[in-house]
Amino acid sequence: MESQNYKNHRKFYPPHHFIYLPLLLLLEVFGIWKIFNDELNQLIWILFSIIIFLIFYLAIMLRQHYALGLQNRLVRLEFKQRYFEIFNLRSDEVEEKLKFSQMAALRFAYDDEFKILLEKALKENISGEQIKKSIKKWKADLHRI
Repeated sequence: MESQNYKNHRKFYPPHHFIYLPLLLLLEVFGIWKIFNDELNQLIWILFSIIIFLIFYLAIMLRQHYALGLQNRLVRLEFKQRYFEIFNLRSDEVEEKLKFSQMAALRFAYDDEFKILLEKALKENISGEQIKKSIKKWKADLHRI
């Protein structure tokens, strides 16, 4: 991949954005048009339009999947920021040693427990679930969907 810059920083998934969704939209418009212009097969065109609409709806709902991916990136960023605030060091080496589930679990711990549980995660490789179960004073994350 070439170096990222202003001209290429936006990311589109061409099959989805430029083929699939426009094709579904065209098929939906065509199906609705046929409902009114092909009385003999009107029921078939109604069913066709309903199916195309449901497929289109499903494609749009995939955006939820993208939102969860973005939230995962934010959890990583939050970990990096918190690590820096606590230790005044970059987290690159530490982050490479942790699984995402461990980083995600650590955000539920207040700073004093964060340090202890981070050390356990690094030394004993305890799972995200074990980290969550070890937290004595829970710091809620009410913003994740």
